[in-house]
Amino acid sequence: MLKATFKSAVLCIAALSVFTAQAQYLNETEQQQINALEQTALNSTLAYQIEESLTTEVGARMIGTEGDKRAIAWAVEKMNALGFDKVWTEEVGHYQWIRGDVEAKVLVPFAHDIKAIALGESVGTGDKGIQAEVVHFNTMADLEAAKPGSLTGKIAFVSYRMQRFKTGKGYGKAVGARVNGASVAAEKGAVGFIMRSVGTDNNRLGHTGVLRYKEQVKRIPAVALSNPDADLMVNIFKRNKPVEFFLKVTALRNEIVATKGANVIGEITGSELPEQIVALGAHLDSWDVGTGAIDDGLGVSMVMAATAHIAKLAERPKRTIRVILFAGEEVGLLGAEQYIIDHKDNLKNHVIGVEWDFGLGKIYSMQSGVGEKALPAVAELATYLESLGVAYNKGNKARGQSDMGAVTDKGVPAMNFSPDGTTYFDIHHTENDTLDKVNAKDLQQNTAVYTVFAYFAAQAGVDFRK
Repeated sequence: MLKATFKSAVLCIAALSVFTAQAQYLNETEQQQINALEQTALNSTLAYQIEESLTTEVGARMIGTEGDKRAIAWAVEKMNALGFDKVWTEEVGHYQWIRGDVEAKVLVPFAHDIKAIALGESVGTGDKGIQAEVVHFNTMADLEAAKPGSLTGKIAFVSYRMQRFKTGKGYGKAVGARVNGASVAAEKGAVGFIMRSVGTDNNRLGHTGVLRYKEQVKRIPAVALSNPDADLMVNIFKRNKPVEFFLKVTALRNEIVATKGANVIGEITGSELPEQIVALGAHLDSWDVGTGAIDDGLGVSMVMAATAHIAKLAERPKRTIRVILFAGEEVGLLGAEQYIIDHKDNLKNHVIGVEWDFGLGKIYSMQSGVGEKALPAVAELATYLESLGVAYNKGNKARGQSDMGAVTDKGVPAMNFSPDGTTYFDIHHTENDTLDKVNAKDLQQNTAVYTVFAYFAAQAGVDFRK
């Protein structure tokens, strides 16, 4: 028994010695520190407290609204309270859009009230609404293939159903109809556009999300139907009878009225290389439905909490860690575009960037987008994340998520962490985006991953560009 115990101890010491010998970027003291930070984040409720505060004290926060103003003030106050060294805002402009209400009905051949929501920044129908025959298309490609003039005076309906995947990859095939469908339909002569919501649920709630109107094409009202109502429409069309529809949308798109949002930025200053920035991103805005708990309250809470954990260390890491809470992501990455303009002269000092804007479960994989010489450092980082269940995807093709994607497109190296997104699009852009959907234990794991990453990137000193 004594020999076996002694042998085990020798093997453990040998294994630790080998790991220490292989470590190139963190010394033994720093390794102990990063492991301690991981445990701190795993046992802390700070991220959840931030999430609860945001959803309770602010709630929905579409850019330019009173909720957005409250969110900006909330973020500044919260960062200061968490011990950030510097906190400031940078203005982001937009125009006014008011959602209004939607009334949608099938009139012929079978009368039904339909649950629908206006797509973000849609125009309205006018007070009388519109009544027209509906033409059904299974996919966006089918709508694009329709002959010019074939939809004159009619309403186009695209019924494509988004597919569920852990990675969320079904979103890309479905979202094109939301973004471009109204303009494509209008080019064919349509007076309105309706579509199945971009979502994987069967709740009788519509999923909103921004659309894009094409220049020089008439703007027509556009709404998303709940999945059950889209199913109902498909079943009606199976009867091979003309379908008459009534649609009234009271949304107001007022581009001559300027509104203001702001990127909220906070940082802890590097102790040796303060000009070098490790950027952690999330978007502060949300749609005006739900309370923005998932999209993107999760990201806001974890990047703030991760930085706050590191801020409590006796000594700051070598590089600056900057949290960027972007404005106007939902309506077109407005905050990211403004950030690039405002920081064009020092983007070269952003050593790496990461954002959270997808997923609801634990992070299971990481992938870098760095220079080839930096890959050994990424491999070392991966060893610190193994205990958190994060596998290393060695593809090295990462692009930052959402806002950070625009930043990394300017040459800033990227890191992407992949969380479980199986149920994310059940909730995305709906009234159901609320705090009860947040799993506190998963949020602790997510925050631990971001904490470990941020400390490593700020302390290790590797040049991720090379």
